[in-house]
Amino acid sequence: MSDGRRRHGFDDDAETRALLRSPPSAQALAWAAESLGTEVEHWQVLGGGMSSAMYALTLRGSSTDAVLRCYVRPELNEEEPDLATREAAALRVAARAEIPTPTLLAVDPDGARVGIPAILMTRLPGRVVWDAKGVLRWLRRLAEALPAVHAVDIGADEVGVYFNYQQESYAPPAWAHKPVVWEKAVELFHGPVLDEDRCFIHRDYHPGNVLWQRGAVTGLVDWQSACVGPPSVDVGHCRANLLRYAPQLADEFTALTEHALGRPFHPWADIAALIGMLDGLRLTPPPAVGRSAIEAAIERAVSELS
Repeated sequence: MSDGRRRHGFDDDAETRALLRSPPSAQALAWAAESLGTEVEHWQVLGGGMSSAMYALTLRGSSTDAVLRCYVRPELNEEEPDLATREAAALRVAARAEIPTPTLLAVDPDGARVGIPAILMTRLPGRVVWDAKGVLRWLRRLAEALPAVHAVDIGADEVGVYFNYQQESYAPPAWAHKPVVWEKAVELFHGPVLDEDRCFIHRDYHPGNVLWQRGAVTGLVDWQSACVGPPSVDVGHCRANLLRYAPQLADEFTALTEHALGRPFHPWADIAALIGMLDGLRLTPPPAVGRSAIEAAIERAVSELS
C-alpha cells in the first residue's frame, strides 16, 4: 500500500499541506502555556492532520505531553465555525468510553485568544499503524475497539446528530464503468439517513485514528466528527479506507466487526461513506484494484437497498 495520507483520502494541494505543517503561532503557544500553567519547552508538528494543524507540546516539569490542534484552514472555519466547540463536546463524551481517548484540557472555540479556533488535549502513547505484520490480528483489534465507543452512555444534545457531508459534485468519477449504478447510489445518499440503533459513533474511524503500542490499541484520536448515528457508519468509513488500497481486507474487517458488535453491517453505510468522499475519489482516483473494489461495493449496496 502507499503512504498513510493517501490511504485515508488526503488529497490536499501543496499549499494546504504546507499550511497544515506550519509552525504554531506565538499567540497559540502563549495560550497553551497559560492554560496548562507551565512553559512549553518544545513543540513538534504532528503528521496526519487534514482539517487542522497538530502539534505535540513538551511541557516544563511535566511527564505528560499535550497536543495542540489549531484550525488553520480559513475555508473550513467559514463553513463550520463551531468545529472546536464540537470537538470539545465530543472529547467530554468520549472520555466515558472504556478505551483511552485524549482528555480535553482547554478550548478556544472562536479564536478569541489564539486568533483561530483551537483545542488543547492530552497526548496518548502509541503510533498509527497501517502496514501491520499480523494483518488479521490487526483487523480484529480494530474491530474490537468499536464496542467501547458505541456503548458510551450519551445524553440528549451532548453532541450533534449524524448527517451526510455534501459534495461539490455528484457526477460519477471518470473511471466508473457503471455510471448508472453510481447515479442510483447518489439518489440513496440523498434519501433518508439510516435510522436504526443509534448510538455514539466516532464517524471518522479508520487506521489513521487508532494508536498502537506493542500490538495493542492504546487509544482513539480525532473526535471532531463524533456524533449520534448508526453504528454501521463507523464500519463503513473504515471499509471505505480499506477498499481504496487494501480491498481484500474490507470484508474481513466487516465480518470481525459484526462479531464484535453483535449486529450485521448495513449496506447503506457503504453508500454514505463512498458517496460522501466522491469529490476525493474523482480528484485522486485510487489504484485500479481499489477502483474495482469500490464500484463493486457500491453496486452490491445499491442492489441490496433497491
